Amino acid sequence: MEVWYGAEQVPASLSAPGGPGTVVTMGIFDGVHRGHQAVLGRVVELSDELARDGERPLAVAVTFDPHPRSVHQPDLDLPLITSLTDRLASLGDIGLDAVLVITYTLDFAAQSPQDFARTWLENLLGARAVVVGDDVRFGCHNSGDAATLEQIGRADGFAVEIVSKIRSQQGRRWSSTWIRQCLKEGNMGQAHQVLGRPHRLRGVVVRGLRRGRELGFPTANLEAATAGVVPPDGVYAGWLVRGSGADGGGQRLPAAISIGTNPTFDDVPQRTVEAHVLGRADLNLYGEEVGIELVERLRPMLAFDGLDPLLAQMRTDIEDTARILGVPVPDPIRPEDVTAQ
Repeated sequence: MEVWYGAEQVPASLSAPGGPGTVVTMGIFDGVHRGHQAVLGRVVELSDELARDGERPLAVAVTFDPHPRSVHQPDLDLPLITSLTDRLASLGDIGLDAVLVITYTLDFAAQSPQDFARTWLENLLGARAVVVGDDVRFGCHNSGDAATLEQIGRADGFAVEIVSKIRSQQGRRWSSTWIRQCLKEGNMGQAHQVLGRPHRLRGVVVRGLRRGRELGFPTANLEAATAGVVPPDGVYAGWLVRGSGADGGGQRLPAAISIGTNPTFDDVPQRTVEAHVLGRADLNLYGEEVGIELVERLRPMLAFDGLDPLLAQMRTDIEDTARILGVPVPDPIRPEDVTAQ
């Protein structure tokens, strides 16, 4: 999948006379949840249906960075459910040909719905068809909706398809709000259902207090404040993902993940995300950007009366994590065998 960061990277041939054009959708796609996936999947299907003489329009999504709410309400603390890196990887998994990332500014937001559609969708991308959900909003003050888009399409000659009733079997609309509620409650199973995959945090591995390596549990530490939407304190089973960029892929390693300040000790002043990769004493991750996928919450964060009960619980956490992830239970790691940097 190609990623275009700005209009200057979009091939001029797309909208040229006789060019392939596009089937396009637009949105923030925070989380790329099942509702988003229904719309995006239809974009891919329709591009295939509109192919002629061996040439098909490109399936394209338009997204925005930073999040519009952070531009209009800069004092609002709204961490993204999904980082841009992981958002692009998930969009690529659906089968899109390209994503256009538009830098969102107040000037950009001042465009009328008509100006946005004609400047970006028609003149730049050569839209032959536009696919959106029935709750679409676009243009200045979100004044454009599905009906507006249909009016523009009729006037300018591109097709508009509205995907409606994008809901769970229980009748609830798939939404980023629902995901945030699940994460606030620590309900990783429900979050997985709405997202269609485990919730992922992302950040750069930083140096911690190195206590884990001294106990035989070396960890990769991420600052919770920079990791994304972080669920409640506790211990989770999940995966550490290395080398996963906008093109997807990456190495997934089973991990027991601790979120919080570790109340057994009094020298951890802020929340951290720590991931111990099962059975690995040799990983060198400092300075590397990694993803942390959270599969299931094992327990809340607890304070222990000394090291022995803490170590016993950590070993239980390792065994529970291996069981949940379906991987072998690793042998204990001796502190002297830890070579991870």
